[in-house]
Order: sequence, then structure tokens, then C-alpha cells
Amino acid sequence: MSCMSVLTRDEAQTRAKLLDVRNYTIDLNLTTGDETFDAHTVIRFTARADADTFVELKPAELRSATLDGQPLDPHTLTDNRLPLTGLTAGEHELRVDAVMSYSRTGEGMHRFTDPTDGETYLYTQLFMDDVQRVFAAFDQPDLKAVFDLTVTAPDGWTVLTNSVTEHLGQGHWRAAPTPPISTYLVAVAAGPWHSVRTEHRGLPFGLHCRRSLAPHLDTDADELLQITRQCYDRYHEKFDEPYPFDSYDQAFVPEFNAGAMENPGLVTFRDEFVFRSAVTDTERQTRAMVIAHEMAHMWFGDLVTLRWWDDIWLNESFAEYMGYQTLTEATRFTDTWTDFGVARKSWGYDADQRPSTHPVAPDAVDDTAAALLNFDGISYAKGASALRQLVAWLGEKDFLAGINTHFARHRFGNAALADFLDSLASATERDVHAWADAWLRTTGVDTLTPTLTTAPDGTRTLTVTRTGNRPHHIAVGVYDHDLTDDNRLVPRERLHLDIPQHTPNTLGKTPALLVLNDGDLTYAKIRFDARSAETVHTRLRGLPDPLTRAVVWNALRDAVRDGELPATRYLDTARTHLPHETDLALVQGVLAFAIGPIADRYLTPDQRPAALATLTGLCRDLIRRTEDGDNPGLRLIAVRHLIDVAAHPDTIAAWLADGTVPGGPELDPELRWRVLGRLAVLGATDENAIAAELDRDPSATGQEGAARCRAALPDPEAKRRAWDAMFTTDALSNYLFTATARGFWQPEQADLVREYVPRYFKDAPSVAARRGPAIAAAAGRWAFPAHAVDKETLRLGEKCLRKADPTPALRRKLIDELDDLTRALRVRDTHTEQA
Repeated sequence: MSCMSVLTRDEAQTRAKLLDVRNYTIDLNLTTGDETFDAHTVIRFTARADADTFVELKPAELRSATLDGQPLDPHTLTDNRLPLTGLTAGEHELRVDAVMSYSRTGEGMHRFTDPTDGETYLYTQLFMDDVQRVFAAFDQPDLKAVFDLTVTAPDGWTVLTNSVTEHLGQGHWRAAPTPPISTYLVAVAAGPWHSVRTEHRGLPFGLHCRRSLAPHLDTDADELLQITRQCYDRYHEKFDEPYPFDSYDQAFVPEFNAGAMENPGLVTFRDEFVFRSAVTDTERQTRAMVIAHEMAHMWFGDLVTLRWWDDIWLNESFAEYMGYQTLTEATRFTDTWTDFGVARKSWGYDADQRPSTHPVAPDAVDDTAAALLNFDGISYAKGASALRQLVAWLGEKDFLAGINTHFARHRFGNAALADFLDSLASATERDVHAWADAWLRTTGVDTLTPTLTTAPDGTRTLTVTRTGNRPHHIAVGVYDHDLTDDNRLVPRERLHLDIPQHTPNTLGKTPALLVLNDGDLTYAKIRFDARSAETVHTRLRGLPDPLTRAVVWNALRDAVRDGELPATRYLDTARTHLPHETDLALVQGVLAFAIGPIADRYLTPDQRPAALATLTGLCRDLIRRTEDGDNPGLRLIAVRHLIDVAAHPDTIAAWLADGTVPGGPELDPELRWRVLGRLAVLGATDENAIAAELDRDPSATGQEGAARCRAALPDPEAKRRAWDAMFTTDALSNYLFTATARGFWQPEQADLVREYVPRYFKDAPSVAARRGPAIAAAAGRWAFPAHAVDKETLRLGEKCLRKADPTPALRRKLIDELDDLTRALRVRDTHTEQA
């Protein structure tokens, strides 16, 4: 594989000063075979001075290139750069004719053949610097241009692009010219799509998916279109600038690396969002949030685009905040901030406490390889939390006024943090620049701790101390025991504090519970006073508001991770209170933490059986509670997790044989593969059963399920085959690589896979270098031996970082995984001392 050089910030700034790129005319021929396609590109641009520059291209073959009619030597293409030397000031036309390779890793033009029916689908993912895998481009976000696309596709296919497309006959398609957009936002999706089309306010709306998923999309089309309309209308109430493109298509595409991508007019989503098995209402809410998030990008990201990748948070934090807030305001999902609190903020908190942390708005990102690493919990969850705190501090009216000023000043252009802050400052008397310095230019998580003192007259006063330096505008919930129901807590009052405090707050009698950051408006870890800590463990379920409970559960999670609360105490608290929980996001979040970090990593192998028994009992309680059928979502969560913690195969094997859980639910494909995967771990199934299940479900998801199950079999030969598939043959797509990796390591099989732990640190850097950032990220996250919580794994990992020179994407994942491993070792040591 040829090397891909990365674009540096300095190079981008130099080229932006030199060039004004007006128009791309791109013709793609997708009928030339299974491995490659043809791309003919014409770029019309102006040079502001005499100079040399370059255009990016990563072809299978560069057939020809001409600049102003003069041929360029194809052999000068080096490291995906074609030099343009001796440019004179004035207008120029570059023509490039190239053969391009299809991708199987979700980068560039991804090609997928559906195993269900043999149909093939293509889509582009050009984010960051993958445009050059599809056509020649000056590939940086601040060289916006108009794009004219024509595409030749096989008969029977539909071609979707950023704008309305017209079928000219005989497989030829032409798209309407786009407004000025960045290169990374160009999008094409081609194949025999199943489409649902409608109009809203005169704008064409479309939903698209593979034909094999058509019944499932049709089932949810009304819900998806309603969410789309509601968000569209709400954004038009918030934003002065109308929707800036000529259509709004949402395509659910296979083997997609992200959740979704905000291509103007053609948002692409991972097609797991076309639900083919039963899901909870929280999962429907998550899908709706992604719809809202991506639509927010049409304004913030697409209409106004970052100048360089150090401001990626401007895209993602804004869309994340707007997605949750708009869903809450405009749809039936009115409690989305609880899900954010329990499922997203922890992503930010975890990332911000690792060595790889960075400011929400870093001072400088040197190149695209470094920028790609910042798509993490900080740019999304912490950034959105910061914006939520900003809105609480500024007020929504001034915030939206500043946003609308920003859109008006920079429409169809580019902007940086300084521009955004200037727009906000125009709408308020508050010092937003100082706020930004404290919140966006710093790293780490502040911790807020309450202190109660008694005055001589017996009154109690509250003081909040802070580790860290950020200002916080928070609410403090003060709760008493309910005199009529000992299990309930009743709110006495809600205090509003600005941290740091200037005067203590008088409370009167000692409350049963004090909750700092009640309402979850800021981003900080919180602690409890001694009495509140005891109340949490005995009365947590008695808190009336799910968002308050989310804040408390997050505080307990943080305390476990910080070694301040024994993991077994967390499990006991979950065992006591979760059977009474009504919010599905909370049940899901608490069980995920209890099963993953706690049972699999924080507790020792000797402690793990007792933990699994506790969690099995908890899940059985939830299943019993839902026997009347009034909460199928809660029952589904309990069934899924009972499968995951099953220590003995009998019960779940009987479910698989019967095709149902007694009293429901029936085992749909997702549950069947989940059961089979656990049976594989426990050595209670075999290759014949996996093959039979794949015959029953030959879909792409079934192929992934089978790969996961085969890798999970406790058999040396199965492990060898799985390892070779991941690290030797390079034939696995991004999704099949991940599925294999997720099956390979199992805590129950530590002895069987012990020899592969050192091999991982030799083989992962090689596969990352060969196969690129998407596979590198999968190898770092899913193929890492996370179960091997010992100092030898840590030593091997640190040696790999020092000596193996892993690619940036793998290096970042390894740093994060090794930090998590160090934390797990520290938590285990602390628990041993406490025991």
C-alpha cells in the first residue's frame, strides 16, 4: 500500500492564501468492475500569485492530468500529491483522469455486496482527508467550491448526491450544482436503494436503505419522517437562516464507521439504525437524536464550516447540544438529557482523565492525522456539556442571537473559534472570551464537594469546594425523607449557586441528601457529604426525577473509577435500587458499567463469579417485574443482560431451543445471536450450530454474528483462525474485523488466549500500518486484550508505544486502553486494601 502523506495546518494556510477554488466538475463511472471505478475531475481555480502548489489524489492508476491544456507527468504523483509547479497568477483549469479503488474499510468509496440477496451498494465517506480516494481535490475545509456531479451506474440503480439528481437514461445521472461546500462534505450513494420519498414545506425528503432492509424501513418510515419534520420546523424557529440546500435525503448505509455523517442534503447513517430486531424506546430516542444532531450540522458545519480541524468541536459540540435540546423541545422524546447524562457524559469524563486529553478547543492541531484523533468524548460530550453550561449562564435568548449573527456573518464560508466568540459577544454584556478561556482552552474535570457546618445557633450552612479552576453555574438539590413513605425522598428546595461561592448558603435542618449539579447543567464530578452518601445507598430509588438519579449514578460511577467506592458497593446499590428504576436509559447505563468495567475488569477473577451471580439476580428481578407485559423495553434490557452474564448455559440454551423467553420476548435475530455468542464463550455450542444459525439468518448482521461466535469458541483452532483473519489475511471488512475482535477475548478464556496477549502488541502495529486508520482504530479498541488486567500486559503495551512506532490512530487507542488498564489495576489494589 502506498503511503498517504497528511496535510499540515501550515500547508493548508499557505494554499488557502494562494488559491480561490470556484468549481469542480466530477464524472464518476461505477460500471467498470468490482475493484475499481473511473473518476474524471475538472477543477477551475484562480491563483492569486505566481507559486507552486499541489492537488491530492490517491488513485489505483493516474491515467492523465493536464493543467491549462498542458500534460503533467503522472510519475510526479508522490505520496498522494500531484505537484502543480510554475502556476502564474490568474485563472486555471486542472483535468485529472484516474482509476480509483473501492474500499472495504468505510473510507473513500465503500463497496458492499449484501449477502442476503447479492445486491451491491456504494457510498462515499470523505471525511477529513478521504476525498482523494474518490477524486482529485484541494482537500481542505476552507477551499469551498461548487460541485457539479455526473455519475454512470449500473441499470436499476439509484444515485443519490448532495443535491437533487436527475436520471438521464442508460444509467447516467446528473446532480444539480451544489452551493459552495467543503470537499469533505461531497457525497454519493449508489445502488438499488429502497426509497421512501415525501415533501415537507416544498422540500424533497427521502429515506433510503438496502432492499433487504425495506420491510424494516417501511415499518419505521412514519416515525423517522415525523422526527425529521419536527426537527426541521424547530430549527427554522431557532435559526433566521433557512435550510440552505435543495433536498434532504437520509441514507442508511452498510458497514459505516461512524454513527452518521452530515453531508449536506444527503446524510448517511449506519444502517443498524434500520431496526430489524426489537429495540427499546431509548434506542429509538438515540436514533432520533442522531437525526437531530446531523440536521443541526446543515447550519453549523455545512453552511458555516470550520477553517481548520482545531475547531472540530464547533461542529460536533454544537450539533450534539442542539440534537438533545431540539429533541426535548420538538418531539415526544422529552427526557433526552437523562440519556445524555448517563450515556454520553461518561464518555467525556473518561476521555478527559486520560493522558490523551486535550482542550475542547485546542490551540493548534498540526495536521489531519492529529485532527482525526480529536473525534472523541471531549469534542462531543464535554463540548456539548460546556455549551449547555454556556446557555445556562448566558440565557438561551442571547445564545441564539449570537448563533444567528454567526450564521449571517459567515454563510457559505468558514469561521474559527474567535469568530464564534465575537458573534456571541455581540449579543451579551457577559465576558464570553473569559468564559471560553476557562472552559474551552483547559483540560481535565473539576470536582465539586459539599461541606456542611453547624453555626452556634444550630443552623446548617453549605459551602462547595472545587478542585479545578472553571466557573460553574449549578443547582443544588436539597432532599428530605418523605414522612409518609420511607423509601421516597422529597425536594425541600433547589439552590442556585455560582462556583466559586462568595457566601455560604443557610439550609436549616440537616437534609437527608444534597445533590450538587442537580439538573446536570455543568460538567464536573460531584461528591457527597457523609449523610448524603448513606442516603444514596439506601434511598437512591426514592429520588423523584430521573435526571437527578442520573447525576447520582454518575457520581457513584466516578467514585468507583477513582477508587473511592468499592466496586462491590456499587453492585450492591444497583441490586437494591435498579429493580425499581423506571427510566430505561438509567437501567441500561448502570448495567453496562456493572457488567463491563466492574465485572470484567475492576473485580479480580476470584470475585467475578459472585458479581455475575448478583447481576443475574438483578436481571431476573427485572424480568419478574415485567411479567405483565407493560414494559417491554425494560424486559428486553433485562433479557439482553441476563444473557451476557449467564455463567451456566442451561437457561439461555433452553430459550434458544424454544425460540422465546417464557412470557416473551420471542428471540429475534439479535437475541438469537446474542444467546449463541454467550453459549460459544461457555463452550456450550459448536461450529455446526453457528453454521445452522447463519443459514437461518444469512444477512450482513448474521455474518457478523457468526464471526463473533466463531472467534468466541474455546477451541485453539478457532482462536488461530480468528487471529489470522484479523491480523494476517487482511480480507475482513471493517465490520467483520470488529465482530471477530469482539468475540476473541473473553474473561472466561484467559488461559486459552494467554499466548496471544504478547502477539497482539506485535501484530496490531503491522495491521494498522497496512490497512489504515479505520482498521487501526478497530484494532486498538476491539482487538485490545482488555480482559488481561495485569502488570505484564501494561509492560508489553508501554514497550509497544516506545518501540513499535504505531500509527497515530492506533497509538491514541493504545494510550487510552493502557490508561484504562492502569486504572483497573489501581482500583483492584484499592479494593484489596479496603477488603
